[in-house]
This record gives sequence, structure tokens and C-alpha cells, in this order.
Amino acid sequence: MLSLYNTATRQQQPFEPADGKIARVYSCGPTVYDVAHIGNLRTFVFSDILCRYLAFKGWEVRQVMNITDVDDKTIAGAISEGLSLSEYTEKYTQYFFEDIETLNIKPAWKYPRATEHIEQMQALVQTLLDKGHAYEVDGNVYFDISSFPAYGKLSGVQTAGGSSCGFSRLEGDEYEREEAGDFALWKAAKPDEPSWDSPWGPGRPGWHIECSVMSMEYLGPTLDIHTGGVDLIFPHHENEIAQSEAATGEPFVRFWVHGEHLVVEGEKMSKSLGNFYTLRDLLDRGYSPQAIRHQLLTAHYRQQLNFTLDGLEQSERTMQRLNTFIARLPRLPLLEGSSEEVADRIEEAQAKFEQMMDDDLNVPGALGVVFELIKDTNTLIDAGELRDQDPMMVLDFLTQADSVLGLMTNQLEEAAREPALDKEIEALIAEREQARKDGDFAHADEIRDQLAAQGIILEDTTTGTIWRRQ
Repeated sequence: MLSLYNTATRQQQPFEPADGKIARVYSCGPTVYDVAHIGNLRTFVFSDILCRYLAFKGWEVRQVMNITDVDDKTIAGAISEGLSLSEYTEKYTQYFFEDIETLNIKPAWKYPRATEHIEQMQALVQTLLDKGHAYEVDGNVYFDISSFPAYGKLSGVQTAGGSSCGFSRLEGDEYEREEAGDFALWKAAKPDEPSWDSPWGPGRPGWHIECSVMSMEYLGPTLDIHTGGVDLIFPHHENEIAQSEAATGEPFVRFWVHGEHLVVEGEKMSKSLGNFYTLRDLLDRGYSPQAIRHQLLTAHYRQQLNFTLDGLEQSERTMQRLNTFIARLPRLPLLEGSSEEVADRIEEAQAKFEQMMDDDLNVPGALGVVFELIKDTNTLIDAGELRDQDPMMVLDFLTQADSVLGLMTNQLEEAAREPALDKEIEALIAEREQARKDGDFAHADEIRDQLAAQGIILEDTTTGTIWRRQ
């Protein structure tokens, strides 16, 4: 059974959807004021792995990921560039979608935008006012945390008779009111800022209310899983719990699953240190999306990942070896039949892979299982013990594993295809083999060069010549 570490209980617990069928997942998405950096992308890849594995386990996954397109940073950016808020945020929203497609992150079920749910946000604010959990001051509406005794249960902050650390302002936090404690549900409009009419005057929603509304709008009052980075535990997720449960009287989230921070070359990512990378930065340096995704998966999601260019180079080499293995596997000249040893090793690998993933999404362990099977398969190839039915069994396992990992999709699809071009290539390879036997090495080299120009790489092995696309 799958078990996940639940931040709310501080322990790993068995998970299945509340209704046994549909996994309702809310993932904090991007604030579209800039291009996502690799720290953001690590969180999105982690959420992708989680949803892929929930589907692998046989559940229907309904993942909602918000697009925060109104907050202090988006407004400041739009004003700085002389654009409307929608023009400014649309640009970065499209960058976000391009990035996740490049990294082979599966689309969420819904991508609600904050500006499209203002009416629902106002309704939730009014509910909190009606129930005595909020108050209005000069067009601003604040949540009264003293009205919610359970405040602090996720993060551990103390609100009464205890430490005041929970109310210290976080560096760069532009979302809390100036006074310690109560947080904004609705913010009165400032001059030259976008605003919406409301019962409390023109204004805009607070950051926290956006996620509560968009999650419950599509997934109901109680979510199975809520994901995000550890930096969101307080105040964002703590405030989501307070306003949501105060309004509905129902538990807001069953499992809180948080991903750890990413550092670069052992230091906090910073533009001033020159270690601030976006996906586009890394692609411009020549790194492949496969290698970048692999590097983001090399540490457990609850462990800090030290993202380094040396590590990325290693991931590049790892993925090149994997791609070469997949490309050559269906084209090996093999004896007929199948190997019982291969079938046994695949069955063992399948069990180990699921065991690793069931253990709080141990992706590094699952990757180890995949590469161990590849190593074993290569050993059998070198020993001449692989049979012609074995490669398809290995590829089937890799396809199952990749439905979770998302690292080999294009290569596996290519290996499964048998286009007419393959027959032409095989005919040229046979012609080259005959030329070599006849001692016509010039013609053999000519054929090799011809195929290389088409992106076909030949590899001469002890059992014959195999080929792969570059």
C-alpha cells in the first residue's frame, strides 16, 4: 500500500482516496510574475510524480493547480512594464505551460486562474464575516485568528500564551498585513492598481483566500492531498486551513505533502550569486530536458537537493546511456525464444519498483531498480543469453516505470514504432556487411556516412551491427 509522509501528523501514513476511487489533489501553482526557476520546477516535477503514481496505482486523479494572476508582485510587474494585469500575467502563464511541457509534466485536470474566481472569493469572505471569523477595517477584511482555536496545527506556531514566533514577518512576505497576527482576506484598492467592486468597496483578494476558493470550487470542502513547497507551510497553508475550516466546518485536507528546498552548488539560489537558473537558461547551455528532469529526481522530495552543473552533466551522460540502451534493444540480432531468467528479473524489478514508490515516493530508489535491470540485461546481451522475445518484455517494464518517472517517453515511443524506414536502414546495413566481407571498405564507410547524415548511428557488436537514431 502507498504510504505518504503527512506534514499534519508528522508521520508516514497509508494513503488511499477518501472514496476509494478518485484522488483529489490540489497543488499550489505558479505566481505568474516571472519565469519559473528550477526550484519552482522541482516542486512541479514532484507533484507530477505524485499524480503519475496515484494513476499507476489505479485511481482516477483530479489534480487542480492554481494560476495566481493577481497579487502584489504581478501588479508591480504590470505597472513597471506599462501593461494591463492580464497582458502581463498571460505572458508568464504561457511561459509556465511551455516549461512544464518541455519537462514532460502531465497537465493537471484544472488550471483555475485567480482573476476568474473573484465572485467566489467574495462569497467565502462574506461567509467568514457572517460566522464571526473576520472583520472589516477601511475596506480591508481580515481573518481573526483568535476565532479559530486550531490555528497553528499544521506549522506548530503558537498563538495564545506561547511563542510569538508564528507572527514574525517572513523576509519578502508581501501578503500579510503590517500588524502581527490576523491576515488579509480582502485588500482595499490602492491608486492605479486593478480592483474589483465588492461589498467592502473596490479591492482585490488576499493571497491565501485564492487557494482556498479554487481548491474547494473544483474538489469539494475536503481534499485528499494538498502539495507545495515547505516554504508554504507557514503562513500560506496554515491560513488556508483556518479560513477553509472556519467557513465549512469540515476538515480541509487529509494529507499535506511538502517538497523540500533546492540549493545550487551548495548555496541558496540567488541572482547576485550567479547561480539562479531557469529552464531556458539550462536549455541555452545545451542541457536536455531529460537530463534536467533526471537531476531534479536524484534526491527524495523531502530531502534538500543540491543542484549542480557537474551533477547535470552526469545526468546528461546517464540519460544518453539509457537512450542508447532503449534504441539498440529492439534491433539486437538474437536467437529465437525467450529467457526464463529475464522474465524472473523483470518480475523482481516490478515488485521492487512498486515497493520503492509505495515508500513515500522513493524515486531515487525506483530509479536504482530501473538501472539495475538495464545492467542485468546488458550482461545477458554480452553473454549472448538474450532471446528475441526478451527485449519486448524489458521495454514493457520500462514503459510501466516511465509512466511514473516520465524520463523515457519519446525514446520508448520510438522503440515501439516500426516505420518503413527501418527496413531501408536494415537493407543498407546488410549491404554494408556484404561490402565488408568482400573487402570493399570504402563502400562500407560510404554507407555508414550516408546513414550518419540521416541521424542513424551504427554500432558493430560481436553479434552483429545494430543501429539507433541520434
